[in-house]
Amino acid sequence: MKPSTSSVLANAFKGLQICNPSPLRHIRTPLLRQSAVLSTAWAQQPKSFSTTTPVFGTWLEPDINRKKKMAKGRPRVATGGSTKGTTVIWGDFGLRMTDKQRRISAKSLKMAEDTIKVRLRGQKYRLYKRKCCNIGVYVSGNEMRMGKGKGSFDHWATRMAVSQILFEVRGRIHEQVVRDAFRLAGNKLPGQWEFVKKGEAPVVGITKLDGVTLEELKRPRRQLPPAQIIEEAGTAPSVAEAGNGSQPPASS
Repeated sequence: MKPSTSSVLANAFKGLQICNPSPLRHIRTPLLRQSAVLSTAWAQQPKSFSTTTPVFGTWLEPDINRKKKMAKGRPRVATGGSTKGTTVIWGDFGLRMTDKQRRISAKSLKMAEDTIKVRLRGQKYRLYKRKCCNIGVYVSGNEMRMGKGKGSFDHWATRMAVSQILFEVRGRIHEQVVRDAFRLAGNKLPGQWEFVKKGEAPVVGITKLDGVTLEELKRPRRQLPPAQIIEEAGTAPSVAEAGNGSQPPASS
């Protein structure tokens, strides 16, 4: 005899079991473990190297309030022997400024970047930007009297110190092609630029530390005479004393 539909449903309901709800700590344990693993992996990664303060937005237009006016300022001058930002870090080749510190506008940086991309079109490479625009330039109109305020926002710019790297390139690309691309980009930028490779000596000011150490630069340039010569010069009679001794004493 076939079981009825009601008995089949009753047996099915009897077979069902409702599990006890798991506590919240058992639910959060895998999440906590995963976050701990991610934080540990993030801490072990090397920090990126940059010569400017990181800000949100793009490298040409930061997420900074334009109405909050800032001072013009001056580029950093390494007077204490700093070599920060003067060597190639990420890429294989770099473009470095050689003449003096200045302020470069975002328009000039964009033109240089586009020039490099056009020259290296079709190549497998990666372009690194070592500077970002984080300085606002404010300009007042022509024929404005003094005392009318700082002026309105004009463009973004970055402070470029002497002997700092601006662009770096890494990839499966020939050196001569990169040299040509950086040459064209340097023509679009103000100042004088040079081509550098990874592993070259750092620069302090305009002096390359190629066989020269910071201790040697801090020494006086004029060499002091040996101690023996100084002692002999101190014991020898002076010209005035020798002249006075040659004259006979005056008669009374």
